[in-house]
Amino acid sequence: MSFPTVQKLYAVIDGTWPPAAKQALGPWTIRLDSGGGSRVSAATADLPVTDADIPLAETAMREAEQKPLFMIREGEDALDQILAARGYVIKDPVNLYAAPVAQITTERPPPVTSFETWPPLAAQVEIWAGGGIGPGRLAVMDRARHPKTTLLGRTDNRPAGTIYVGIAADCAMIHALEIDTAHRRQGLALHLTRAAAFWAQDNGADYLTLVTTQANEGANALYSSLGMTLVGQYHYRTLPE
Repeated sequence: MSFPTVQKLYAVIDGTWPPAAKQALGPWTIRLDSGGGSRVSAATADLPVTDADIPLAETAMREAEQKPLFMIREGEDALDQILAARGYVIKDPVNLYAAPVAQITTERPPPVTSFETWPPLAAQVEIWAGGGIGPGRLAVMDRARHPKTTLLGRTDNRPAGTIYVGIAADCAMIHALEIDTAHRRQGLALHLTRAAAFWAQDNGADYLTLVTTQANEGANALYSSLGMTLVGQYHYRTLPE
């Protein structure tokens, strides 16, 4: 059991949050998805690229009625500079975190705080919709391979939060953690994260991992408080509106 590298976590993202389709094209992997968000609609470079390779990816994404979007991973400074010179701007820099599951499962959430459920309940769909997580992202969850689950969080005996978690290799990855606006800052995100770790432990994962935007100060503070390790980053490049 070795601690996951940032390269491994890039693969875990693909395994737990898969696009509708992938296309290998020259040095690129083109992800095709109409509504699942940036992670499932960005192109990534499998080989070193030059400026001459950019139009190939752009054309493929535009033919699929997607705006050109590139995911820039660690060590891809040359690609980042090429896109910047073409007028592409940075979008959504993110942090990737990981921790041994055993590090998070030191304390169980309070009773009746969270419940495992698959498929998601209507109350979860409503909470996700309130946070901008709509049918396209729910379709990503549906197509992901098992093991996977969702957790419904409750506060004051009411549905208050939801989370999706899936496993690839020995890593469980959290996606789509959403707390209803009226119930934020009451500790439910912490309880759901711990509940996800217990589910991961029960389903054979060694590590709990996740991705959050660098701008989400609350989430970064939460995961740091749990002692999770900042493994790496990535960001996107897209053309300005």
